Amino acid sequence: MLSARTEKARTSTPRVVGRHIYGNLKGCHNERALREPNFIEDMLRRAGEVGNMTILDVKSWKIGDGVSAVAIILESHISIHTWPEYKFATVDVYSCGSHTDPDKAFEYIITVLQPDEVVKGSVDRGLE
Repeated sequence: MLSARTEKARTSTPRVVGRHIYGNLKGCHNERALREPNFIEDMLRRAGEVGNMTILDVKSWKIGDGVSAVAIILESHISIHTWPEYKFATVDVYSCGSHTDPDKAFEYIITVLQPDEVVKGSVDRGLE
């Protein structure tokens, strides 16, 4: 049995609840998306909308033939790194808040990049 003090601390401490979806996208057929920073930025914005997230800012960087980009969302972030020469991308969607759906955002990115294979993982993150 928990002491009254421990129980009060447990129930009065705000809970941190997040869902992190991540994956490797292999054999991507949409090579334009893998090479074009503006296309990637638009895709991340739309993924945030699909996942009911609040977009604060989106930045991208051209690195060789590929692109690295991050969408900062009120609830956390969406990031992508691409290697067009290998038709490969890594994607992370991390969001806190029960009103968001990071899985839907991740799935949207998959529909745009059209990979042959997706290696997907997820983890619930939070203070319990």
